[in-house]
Amino acid sequence: MTFPIDAIRAAFPALARTDGGVPRRYLDNPAGTQVPRRVADATARCLIETNANLGGFFVTSIAAEAVTDAGRAAMADLLGARSPREIIVGPSMTSLTFRLARALTREMEPGDEIVVTQMDHDANVAPWLTMAQERGLTIRSVPFDAESWRVEPAALDAVLSDRTRLVAFTYASNLTGSINDVAALVARAKHAGALTYVDAVQFAPHGFIDVAALGCDFLACSSYKFFGPHLGIVFGRAELLQELAAYKVRPSSDEIPVRFELGTPQIELFAGLEASVDHLAWIGELAGETGARRSRIRRGFEVASGYEAELAQHLIDGLRAIKGIRIIGISDPSHVNRRVPTVSFVHDRVDPDTIADALGRENIFVWSGHNYALEVVRQLGIDEATGVVRIGAAHYTTHDDIDAAIDATRRAVA
Repeated sequence: MTFPIDAIRAAFPALARTDGGVPRRYLDNPAGTQVPRRVADATARCLIETNANLGGFFVTSIAAEAVTDAGRAAMADLLGARSPREIIVGPSMTSLTFRLARALTREMEPGDEIVVTQMDHDANVAPWLTMAQERGLTIRSVPFDAESWRVEPAALDAVLSDRTRLVAFTYASNLTGSINDVAALVARAKHAGALTYVDAVQFAPHGFIDVAALGCDFLACSSYKFFGPHLGIVFGRAELLQELAAYKVRPSSDEIPVRFELGTPQIELFAGLEASVDHLAWIGELAGETGARRSRIRRGFEVASGYEAELAQHLIDGLRAIKGIRIIGISDPSHVNRRVPTVSFVHDRVDPDTIADALGRENIFVWSGHNYALEVVRQLGIDEATGVVRIGAAHYTTHDDIDAAIDATRRAVA
């Protein structure tokens, strides 16, 4: 089918905005996406109609409880969880990962090992480093392969031992864009008797996730990366969540998942969360799928990921034609399905901040720096102080947006 880009863009009010008559070109999507009208409307409607704390016997409190239940159910559909009880929602993926890292390492003993990778955002590295320091644990680090741009199972095997208790790794890199073979890495960790904690923040906007098929124990993502509000979400297997100690106030519920959600939830953002998942399902409807929400989500990702792959390759080809630019990540067209449409690069003469600033002055929004992927730039020998230029497409990005970024980059380095 022809990707319905016009219908999709019409759903996002921000995409029509201009500054001095110059259109805004949102290519900063790896750091956060724009939201469709339905997300903004759902959030506002909740604040107006169901603004109350939970647990009361009156109409707005009962309605607010339904809002949180619906948001959790939507996320269970998005990730393939067995039950909404396996969905923890909080302020951010980082805060939830620190919270769960504390609980997961509580029973570990000095000398027990946690494996992290050099492909990850620091949100899936620093929490484990912190707890290792506090509890006398050992950290093992796995590099990514310089040719495949992934963490290869054999490299993980090399650091696993009978003391490995947990393996933390990313689904897709927020800097190189490359996608790991998550199921294979989970299988290796399971064989060693270790738990797995997967950071899917960068993959969730671009690909269909099935936690049951992956076999992972925990999987984290952020709804503001997939067209929703600023929330973090963690899937955790119910039997594990039931066993984990929760750091909470005494009067709060001991039930899962809410015992891991500190304080009053951001109820209006739960409304936006459900709406963001429904947006992804709506894309599947545009492609002709009329089944259950999860089926519509799957179909939506099938058509959107193909469109995004075209954008990514078009961007890569255009940048590679500019003298002095080096792409950091997969650039072979035959392997474009192994990456998300996040493309980072460096220039041999002009620093990333200068390029990003030049694009920003043309109303083209991109990021520069290490983008919190400290271990990636360290493995590659990239200066942490300067990092890379990062351009990221989403399913509302147009070919014109990509062409404008390529042309502006060419002018910036001329």
